[in-house]
Amino acid sequence: MINSCKLLKLFAKNKINFFSGVPDSVLKDFLNILESNKKLANIKCVNEGSAVSLAIGNYLGTKKVGLAYMQNSGLGNAINPLVSIAEKTVYSIPVILLIGWRGSPNSNDEPQHIAKGKITRSILDSLDIKYIIPNNESDFLKITSLINYSKKNKKPVAILIKNKILKKENLNIKKDLNKSIMRSTFIHELLKNLNKKDRIISTTGYTSRELNQIRENNNIKNSKDFYMVGGMGHAAAVALGHTINNKKRVICLDGDGSMLMHLGSLVTVANYGSKNYKYILLNNNAHESVGGYKTHSDKINMKNFSKSLDFRDYFKIDKKTDLNKTINRFLKSKGPSFLEVIIKNKSMKDLKRPRNLKKILSNFIN
Repeated sequence: MINSCKLLKLFAKNKINFFSGVPDSVLKDFLNILESNKKLANIKCVNEGSAVSLAIGNYLGTKKVGLAYMQNSGLGNAINPLVSIAEKTVYSIPVILLIGWRGSPNSNDEPQHIAKGKITRSILDSLDIKYIIPNNESDFLKITSLINYSKKNKKPVAILIKNKILKKENLNIKKDLNKSIMRSTFIHELLKNLNKKDRIISTTGYTSRELNQIRENNNIKNSKDFYMVGGMGHAAAVALGHTINNKKRVICLDGDGSMLMHLGSLVTVANYGSKNYKYILLNNNAHESVGGYKTHSDKINMKNFSKSLDFRDYFKIDKKTDLNKTINRFLKSKGPSFLEVIIKNKSMKDLKRPRNLKKILSNFIN
């Protein structure tokens, strides 16, 4: 195993003092240590392409190599700047990629992670990105050698971290629990107000898991759900596509981290969304499922933002007493409509994951 404090010191020893990225569950213990170090630049980004771009920009300003961290599922977002800017035949800029490897060989993981895990190394190979897979601290010399290779050849390189390789650290990101309601409380109340024709597209992470759990616990079968078990940031677009040539009411349950990852999708939603499109932002200002790191969604006035995009209506829930009344007004409004729900950075206990995905798809489209 690898001690995260020692790993961070290794990066510092190799003059890596600029970090940017998207929080990841595999890297959580390392990121906790990084977060506690106020001397290092650590910029949490909305998507992995931005993380790589920041590392590139830092190099342009300092001639020093930066590190971009991410989950392997985010490699798709990172490919554009890696190939079109940092690549050896373009500008030839060194970047260190620290990648949490979900779905690595012989791991017991979810289908979407297994699928991406299988192709992670081939993606890096196709990008001509040299990588290593450290298993313990005896591999620190290999990491140093890889960093030196990146600096000398002015090329991006990658360090793949398998799950449970990093030792657990006893540092916790402080959670703000002074928000109005639990996400599960809102979802349960929402389900009470839907009908059999309604469709829900729910974002990845705890949102889909809680929606699935609440239905199972309470035997609620009054509408149909499509769980975005992957594809973070794309729930709004999937929901929009579902409304085209479809008169059914479509509710998109999104999170602030997911919304920010592909914020431009809401421009498309506002311009092409029909009256049956309902967008719900479950806003806890946190990447809750990967450590609780802030998304900084609290910096955005969502009312002004939604109005600037030309959503027809904006609603907000931040008190329990507002729930039923506001949900009813929102559902009856002519869309595209925007509902912001301020929720606690806390989820239900013992959450299960949606299973039988092919059956879920069949039930949804039939």
